Amino acid sequence: MENIITELSESMKKAIVHLDTELNKIRAGRATTNIIDGIFVDYYGNPTPLHQVANVTIPDARTISLQPWERNMLGPIEKAIIASNIGLNPQNDGSYIRLFLPPLTEERRKELVKRVYAEGELAKIAVRNLRRDSIEQVKKLQKEGLSEDLAKGAEGRIQDITDKNIALVDLHCKDKEKDVMTV
Repeated sequence: MENIITELSESMKKAIVHLDTELNKIRAGRATTNIIDGIFVDYYGNPTPLHQVANVTIPDARTISLQPWERNMLGPIEKAIIASNIGLNPQNDGSYIRLFLPPLTEERRKELVKRVYAEGELAKIAVRNLRRDSIEQVKKLQKEGLSEDLAKGAEGRIQDITDKNIALVDLHCKDKEKDVMTV
């Protein structure tokens, strides 16, 4: 029984960490290296993370600068950024690639907030699915001879853990909304 509860808590923590990762990719008008996380460049036939083929710096609040380790990687890096669909156009000057983040309009901020809450809803779905799986495990144990009182107690604990994690998802989304809407 305790294994089910412990496993549930660990899985829900992973769902919250994943939500944080996804929310960090949503830009709030400031340059951050999280924007380019998850972009892979074709490096001699192998998909390689962008930060492993170029030096990534943030020279100012609205610019990301990429300096490839090898000059011949400028083209593939540019193609990877365009293909990643992050909404930024790379500017290539022959030795650096710069990504300029335009100031966010009110309309764009509202779109980003919608995306924040969509990610939050996906996290809530994951949490609820984990709850359902855990309750099914408890019911299976109950069929194998676990007392009804222990099963109901476990289901109550599972629901409490679920409620706490749903509240945590809401909190993360509200914080990100505040961050995005701050001009």
